[in-house]
Amino acid sequence: CLFLVVCRCTKTTHYNYFILLKMPLIETDLLHPDIKDEKRKHKKKRLVQSPNSYFMDVKCPGCFQITTVFSHAQTVVVCASCSTPLCQPTGGIVRLTENCSFRPKSD
Repeated sequence: CLFLVVCRCTKTTHYNYFILLKMPLIETDLLHPDIKDEKRKHKKKRLVQSPNSYFMDVKCPGCFQITTVFSHAQTVVVCASCSTPLCQPTGGIVRLTENCSFRPKSD
């Protein structure tokens, strides 16, 4: 489908005619993006920038003491009371040891 746009030239009395092609429709809604798609995007390419990291409470499987751990920690985190390792660094999100439970901290 073609659109015909007429604009009046200010210097002369004749009309200039421009033929424009119809723009293709966008398949996604830019104002209301899908949450799954936003999570997959880079943290700076999202509609609203947000970090990928968070703090979490990790419960020790031996003594059930709760320790706060950063999700992208770069060192081994051990329990303060029984000194068992709670998580191992992987270069990204930490890997929790077996039988450790966690929950993300709320703001």
